[in-house]
Amino acid sequence: MSIGAGTDNRAVTYLGPRGSFAEAAVLKWPGSSGAELLPATSVPAALEAVRDDVVDYALVPIENSVEGSVSATLDELGSGQRLVIVDEVVLPVQFSLLARPGVALSDVRRIATHPHAQAQVRGWLGRHLPEAAVIPAMSTAAAAAALLEDPAPFDAAISQRIAADIYGLEILADEIADTSDATTRFVVVRKPGPIPAPTGADKTTLSLFIHQDQPGALLGILTEFAVRGVNLTRIESRPTKKVLGDYYFSVDVEGHVADERISEALKGLHRVCLDVRYLGSYPRHDGRAPVLRDGVTDVDFTEARVWFERLKENG
Repeated sequence: MSIGAGTDNRAVTYLGPRGSFAEAAVLKWPGSSGAELLPATSVPAALEAVRDDVVDYALVPIENSVEGSVSATLDELGSGQRLVIVDEVVLPVQFSLLARPGVALSDVRRIATHPHAQAQVRGWLGRHLPEAAVIPAMSTAAAAAALLEDPAPFDAAISQRIAADIYGLEILADEIADTSDATTRFVVVRKPGPIPAPTGADKTTLSLFIHQDQPGALLGILTEFAVRGVNLTRIESRPTKKVLGDYYFSVDVEGHVADERISEALKGLHRVCLDVRYLGSYPRHDGRAPVLRDGVTDVDFTEARVWFERLKENG
């Protein structure tokens, strides 16, 4: 079943087609149990399905340990109708070289895969297929599925092993990633609503827009986090797509919006930024709680507030 078909039940979309790493991730996510799972053709299509109320949730890749962040996901979350992240899933990734039955490794001249996958097998390709051309695909699974076309638009696809079973392909080479412990992080996204309760091991994602490009703009943002003991786990600049040189910052920080240090940092950012787009607070996949220095715990903020109220009352 594809996106666009109506359903009265809870539905979750993911970056498809069948056999993608996103499908493996959505099956790993506890919230998908009992839900209708619908593959999407692209990250924007998956997120638009949520915005259009076709599905309740979308699971999309946001970061890879080798290649870095997925720009399509950051840009879609940083613009348009606001969506929020409610959970994350981290999946180990490994790749296989797949082809139609009868194709030998020596026959491979054109290969299709997702650019992030290509980056993770570049060394293997250089050693074994240095003359092969690599064609970008919307996903690794889409590359595998395209081999069923007649005639096939390329000779082989780099995908995950399960795609061979799904599409009736042969495995020409297995476990070809240059880094054996590579992982991809996926996020579960929905429309704004009740925020998941804090667990003590949480992450908050923000898109931060500055008033104008000027010296110290990034320092001003970082200071709001630093003085409150908020640790950043990811920060990068992305173009606003308005004029050349105009950027915003996409960040992940340790903590939940209900934590005093996070809420105080957001208030500070609201003062120094043109816009603060809150993209959700959600449990960390690894359950690791932040290490807080003295002076930035909820108790410390509460005691400071009580002290200040007494100061105003009694001088």
